[in-house]
This record gives sequence, structure tokens and C-alpha cells, in this order.
Amino acid sequence: MPSVTHDDAPLLADLMPWSVAPPRLGRGWPAAPDAGSLKARWDALVKAEGPDREALFEPTRSRTLHTAVGRLPGRSGSGSGTEKLVRASGPCPEPVRVLLAPYDEQWLIPDQRLIDAARPELWRVADARQVFVAETPGAASPLLVTSLLPLFRPGRVRPLFRRPGGREPNLAPGLAEHLGTRLGVTPAPLDVLAWITATARPDLTVPLTGDPGTWERGLELGHRMLWLMRRDGERPKLPGGRRPYVRAPLPSRPVTLRYDRDEEALFLDEGRISPVPPQAWDFEVGGVRVLEQWFAARVAAPEPGTLAAIRPATWPQAWTSELLELITVLTLLAELRPLEEPELPGPVTATELGKAGVLPVPGAARRPASVLEGPEEGPEGQLALL
Repeated sequence: MPSVTHDDAPLLADLMPWSVAPPRLGRGWPAAPDAGSLKARWDALVKAEGPDREALFEPTRSRTLHTAVGRLPGRSGSGSGTEKLVRASGPCPEPVRVLLAPYDEQWLIPDQRLIDAARPELWRVADARQVFVAETPGAASPLLVTSLLPLFRPGRVRPLFRRPGGREPNLAPGLAEHLGTRLGVTPAPLDVLAWITATARPDLTVPLTGDPGTWERGLELGHRMLWLMRRDGERPKLPGGRRPYVRAPLPSRPVTLRYDRDEEALFLDEGRISPVPPQAWDFEVGGVRVLEQWFAARVAAPEPGTLAAIRPATWPQAWTSELLELITVLTLLAELRPLEEPELPGPVTATELGKAGVLPVPGAARRPASVLEGPEEGPEGQLALL
């Protein structure tokens, strides 16, 4: 984060004006670190009858077995039905990958009947081109960027695009063009996001610059951060001597996690992974160690007899691979240094953006775009009219 002498940096909320509260599950069992458990949980739910099905479902004021809701946008094929769950049968909707906690990719049954507040407006724009910005209040780095739908709270979610297919950037109208007049070239939406990622402050202000050299340095840092956080291209690797490996086999069901700072080793019971640099172990979001939270999500003992209790009997090999990659990502992210500028050259201030007519943003920019491009199935198979 550059050190600047002015305090007229624009707010992220003005630069990316459309935001949505993150989805709220309301019950834990529709999400899991593995997809197989979700299908088994669904099968157990639809095989149960009467009070047993209701108890397994874990009803809330927002969702019961009798709640009528539509199909989530973009979901089709087997499963994802719209009849009330009290009568539901058939196969499990195909699980999808989501970001359930910071840097923790898990799986979710994408069925609105199971989710207290699914935020359909986010699902309508979630596709291969979309990039989500999740605010992480209280964290030193206040933004987490992901290609997956983020489900963690409490911060807002800001999609980069307002329409599917990477159309209509969620940027203040005229922002990119104004930056272009200062920089000599109009930045692409992903470039603006890279700059925001590299420079956003904990108070969610974003210092902007019209200096081309400073802008390029910010883009290099920001795109590196985006690549590591999104993890949707070439997989990141550390140099050979620093690459983490399993040095002692992990047990079939580890229950404890311990870090030895002197040995730079991570112990899962008697299993051992090294080298694990201290910066990976110390990496926190909101005061919580990412590695500890990731491990706890896979070993915490669920209440017996609940759907959450249906889980792998032993530690899957896939989880070990995911852990090794997570250690790598956290190590590389921790090594990145923010822009070191005693004073940001050529600042583009909120006052300047106001004089240029970029701010304040029009009210329509803070609301979702009308993106209904085909019929959506409402409750009990009716067509939703939007």
C-alpha cells in the first residue's frame, strides 16, 4: 500500500459500485471439502421421511421442507428441482466449487431450497469470465479476489462484471476512460482490478495514479496477486529447494495440527510436511490463521446423526495435494511487497473524479443489471418472470 500524503483517495464502493452481501447458507451440511460426501448427504436426506427428514434438513425461519423457491440461475440438468423438499427425490444436484472461507476451496450443493440466502443476482453473473472481489474487514490486505463464488462473511462481494460473458464492467462509468486520459492508454477492467488489489487500504479507499510508471509497477504486483488468489491458470510452484513435500506419511484421519518453526515443518499428528516457511503458517485473514482454519474444516467432529457427520472415513489424497498447493500460495503471497512510494505521483483524487463527472456514480450503477437472458424456473416448476 503506498504511503500518501493526501486523504482524498476514492472509495472502493465508488470505484466498483455494485455490491452484494455474501450468500448465507443457514446450515453447514450442503457444503463440504469433497463432493462425494455431499451426494451421500443428499441421498440420506431424500431417503428419510416425515420428522426424520425434517430433523436432518435443519430448518430455519428462511428455509423449511415446505419453502417454495425457484431454481438457482445457471443451474439445469438432473437435480436442482423446484418442488418442495418435503416431496423431493431423485439425484443430488451436481456440486460446484466455491470459496467457503478465505483461501479454502470447497464444494456446495447448488440448490436454493437448501440455502437461506443464495443471492441469485450473484449466480446470474457467475461464469468462467467472472472475477469476484470479497472484502475482508480487519485484514491487513482488505480484499480477496477469486474466480469462485465466495461464501464467507462479513464483507461485501463485488463482481468485476455486471453481466455474463465478461460484459459491462462493474466500474464507475467513465473511470477507465478518465484514467486513460492521464495514463495515455485506457486500462482494461482486469487492469483496474489489479491496481485496486495491489493498493486498497484497510479502510477500503483506493489511491489512484495518473503516472504511467507507477501504474505499471502497480499492475505487475496486482496481476501477480490476482494469479495467486484466483488459482485458475498454471499452478504456482516454489523453487525446488523450497517446495513443500510429505516427509512422513499422513495418518488415515489426523486430528491435530502443529507447526515447528525451527524445523519449518507442519505436523498432522505424526505426518510431516516440510519445508513450510513461517510466513505461510503465520498468514492470517481477520486474525485467523488460514492453515489452521483450513485444517479444522476437515477434521472438526460433527454432531453424530447429522448429515454433516457423513464425510470421508479417511483423509483423501486430494486434500494433501490441496494443502501443499495452499502452502505454496500463502508463501508466495506473503513474499509480495506493496508499492513503496513516499508520495503517490500524479494522484487521481476523488475531487478530480468529481470534477470529471465520474463521481458520484449514478444510482443504476449500484443496482444489478437486468441480465435475464432465458427463462428461469420458479417454485414448483413455474417460470420466473423478471
